[in-house]
Formats: sequence, structure tokens, C-alpha cells
Amino acid sequence: MFNNNRTRDDRPAMPPAPPMQQPSSGGSTAKRGMFSVIGPDITITGNVKASAELHIEGRIEGDVDCGTLVQGAESQIMGSVVAESARLAGTIEGAVRVRQLTIERNARITGDVEYENITIENGGHIDGRLKHMSAVSVAPAPARTTGYDPTPVAPAAEIVSPNFGQNNSSAA
Repeated sequence: MFNNNRTRDDRPAMPPAPPMQQPSSGGSTAKRGMFSVIGPDITITGNVKASAELHIEGRIEGDVDCGTLVQGAESQIMGSVVAESARLAGTIEGAVRVRQLTIERNARITGDVEYENITIENGGHIDGRLKHMSAVSVAPAPARTTGYDPTPVAPAAEIVSPNFGQNNSSAA
């Protein structure tokens, strides 16, 4: 009489979701252990921004900005890439700016590459300029206030003697 369980759901209870982790105090907003994947059958037209790790297996027609980038061998990025670290194996047509950069043997990059540390596997291809960025940004040098003034005092024709290199002494 009191044991009427017909309305009770016999499915197992779903465990509670794990608590969200707060970003570390190291200044990075990337969440530990979290990543996003853009699969091989996906094409994105537009910019992609991720605070955590990003795995790209598909095609991006736009800029990519993320903490860590892992690019698959068949993937394509038609735009610039900015990341703290990246492992590139596909095709990129655009500028790349990454602190810790690994270019795998299948990678094909057409564009300038700016890096702090770089590893290029045998067979990796870059068609562009490589530029090392320093760990500490250097402030521009202050203007010189002592000594040299690059403004000429007189026109060049008056500075250079018309008899330059000729012997002006007369032998008697």
C-alpha cells in the first residue's frame, strides 16, 4: 500500500558535473586539461580565439589566437596565427607569431614567422622571413643629445674639394 514505486525512475543517477576550475594566478586564462577541437570536416570562415588549447584538424579562413595550438597534418589556416606555444603540421598562409614553436616535417608555412624558441623538423617548409623575438622587449633608444648632428653644415659640393685625390704640390 505505501510501497508504490511505479513513478520512480529506475535509470542510474547522473553524477554531478565537476566543479569549474578557476584560472591560475600565473596570468594565463587557459584552463588546465581543457582543449577545443575543430574536426577535419569543419571549415570556419572568420577569426578563432581560444583561451585554452586548440586542436585544428579542419580549415580556418581567418586568424587564430590561442594559448596553445596543435595543428594536424591535413589542416589549413588561411590567416595569421598568434599563440604562446604551437605544434604545426599542416598548411598556413599568413604570419605566425609564437613563443615556443615546433614545425613538423609535414608543415608548409607561407608567411613571416616570429618566435622565441623554434624547432624545425627535417622536411618542414617555411616560405617567409624568420624573426627571433626577445624574451624581454627592448625600449626604443632615447634620442642622442650629445655630440653628433647629422645635418650637413654646407652643401656636399662645397665640402668635397674639386682637386680631391690630386697632388697639389709643385716640384721646383
